[in-house]
Amino acid sequence: MNKLENKSRYYNDIKKAIEYFDENYSYQPKLDDVALYVGMSKHHFSRIFKEYVGVTPMQFLQATTLAHAKKKLSSSKSILDTSLDLGLSSSSRLHELFVNFAGVTPNEYKKMGEKLDITYGFGFSPFGKTMIASTKKGICSLEFYENSYDEIFKRVKKTWNKAEFIHNDKKAQELLDRIFINKEKMNLFVKGTNFQINVWRAILNLKSAEISTYSDVAQFIGKPKAVRAVATAIGSNQIGFLIPCHRVISKSAAMGGYRWGIDRKRVLLSYEENEKSKDSN
Repeated sequence: MNKLENKSRYYNDIKKAIEYFDENYSYQPKLDDVALYVGMSKHHFSRIFKEYVGVTPMQFLQATTLAHAKKKLSSSKSILDTSLDLGLSSSSRLHELFVNFAGVTPNEYKKMGEKLDITYGFGFSPFGKTMIASTKKGICSLEFYENSYDEIFKRVKKTWNKAEFIHNDKKAQELLDRIFINKEKMNLFVKGTNFQINVWRAILNLKSAEISTYSDVAQFIGKPKAVRAVATAIGSNQIGFLIPCHRVISKSAAMGGYRWGIDRKRVLLSYEENEKSKDSN
């Protein structure tokens, strides 16, 4: 079994546990209750959960409080503000990140992928089943799915409806391994309006485990009143994880929306905190 396939299998158990926490938080569920719901022994579940998330299930339950989210937001709040104060463009931090970011040209936008070869496939990531698509210029789609991949494949085909699509699951998994195991720097090739691209560039300033708000992003791109439009642009991102829309939450510290599910958003943020903690040790 591929390493990421094994981790992907655990993701479903972690997601199920987080769903249980969300639904029963006010009752402060016990470890035995959650393990039974997931279908594991208490000790096995606790070990898997801590290995994946970095804390015990009960520590995670405490960390899901609104107060904790607000504290984390407060400590991360100045990230985009500081960049603004220093007069830094969003590209100034890109060399520190895992991606090189390029948008389509106006001519390429109009052509809708004409004469463009897109290799796509289905594989596994730490966050479940994943579809990834790429061109010679870079990754153009990375989406998570549960059972059927029809909807997400239709979405990428609609975005690049004149492109030639080549199905290759082996290459897809190799690319996912490079992202999630080798942590290689990736090239992204995105298609969007100027406004969408400005928003996506802005959130690339958020490093792993950092969070910000929709209103902070709107302020950063010079459109402080466009909070709703910013949220819509973030929701239209088709390159999950690498364009880290999961790092943007509501001003109230609520999770806000997420294209691939709120529970996955929580898992992503917890996973990144765990990875950051490992790197600092």
